[in-house]
Amino acid sequence: MNSLYTLSLGLLFVMGMIVATMSGIEPASSAATASGSGVRDLDARLVELGITLPKVSKPLAVYRRIVVVGDMAYASGHICISEEGEILTGKAGADVTTEQAQAAARRCAVGMLASLKDELGSLNRIERLVKTTGMVNCTPDFTDQSLVVNGFSNLLRDLMGEDAGVGARAAVGMSSLPRGAIVEVEAIFKLVDEP
Repeated sequence: MNSLYTLSLGLLFVMGMIVATMSGIEPASSAATASGSGVRDLDARLVELGITLPKVSKPLAVYRRIVVVGDMAYASGHICISEEGEILTGKAGADVTTEQAQAAARRCAVGMLASLKDELGSLNRIERLVKTTGMVNCTPDFTDQSLVVNGFSNLLRDLMGEDAGVGARAAVGMSSLPRGAIVEVEAIFKLVDEP
């Protein structure tokens, strides 16, 4: 009876894969490692996405970039730093377009991932994104903050998947940000035990 049950499950799985392939549905990302656990090799996925993490520098003021409490990691606000190490400055709605601000938000994600890897040793310690708060340096009449913060959110979704990489979120406008940065993002992540 057990072998018949196992054979039936195997056939259902194969049939499901055939249907998915014929429907144009791609199988799960190669980043997935443990069946059903949702654990991914996020470090390898970063390479697949062509993302190089920058060296983590000292904070600009008195704070920790990442604080781990229990199974939660709290990431302090990360401003947008270019690949060359310069702060991306400006104000959305004035001298910065929505697309440029969105690219700046993506750089916030890259910097935050670098801080997380530095603190945790591996991005594979991250189980899921819980909450994001994105702050956009903008004019009072600028209303595309949510589109700007998508630059951060899209990268996390591409890295971790639709379930683990998309959390609760707020996107707000600010009259200014530290050092004149275009975007600053803070986030909360749930962690798993060390791999």
